[in-house]
Amino acid sequence: MPNRIDTSLIYRALILTGLVAFGFYLAADRGLVSLALNSDRSYISWVILGVYVLASCHWLWASLHLTRERRRFSELEEARIQGDQTASVEDGLLGEFFARLESKSDDNADALLSAFGDELANRHAIGHFVGDVLLKLGLLGTVVGFILMLLPVGEIEDFDPSVMQRLLSSMSGGMAVALYTTIAGLVTSTLLKLQYHVVETSSADLVTRLQVFVDTQPQDHRDGAKGINADAS
Repeated sequence: MPNRIDTSLIYRALILTGLVAFGFYLAADRGLVSLALNSDRSYISWVILGVYVLASCHWLWASLHLTRERRRFSELEEARIQGDQTASVEDGLLGEFFARLESKSDDNADALLSAFGDELANRHAIGHFVGDVLLKLGLLGTVVGFILMLLPVGEIEDFDPSVMQRLLSSMSGGMAVALYTTIAGLVTSTLLKLQYHVVETSSADLVTRLQVFVDTQPQDHRDGAKGINADAS
């Protein structure tokens, strides 16, 4: 029997957010975050971190809205199981879906389900795009870091020890940019794709449940609606 209030998605999202925040806290407590940010002369790591935070906020927003859709559908399932054939959903994407289903024939149910799934997927499509952007920013930082590392080589005029020491110091700074931006891009991209994977899995589950619901109960629902309209006339 479905739950009256389906909030498992937002709970999973909050738990995952807490784990990510705890991981960043441990890294910051050991000075790794400040070391990476302060060693990055290109400031690409700052951009990566800012984009990741904004994308995570969007992910939480998408999780909240999908949780509301799942809750509405769970309440509808519960009402139908209890014998209330007049129960319906009026709000959100599900409300639009059932409103369209009422005015269409059974042959169009699959098309409407496909459109509903596409609308859900479009809400989360930006997650994959931003995840790829984060990875590309990390690779950009790698290229910039190697450029910064190799620039001082052209300034070599002799092999004076003091000159070589300054050269090695400059080269290590460029290497730090390359390594830290690469790590930042890989970590944030992987985390963001994992976060949006949780939402997409929940979306697919909702579409599957809706498919079963439409295949097993739409005729009863429409007969009930026709009966109500006939009584009203």
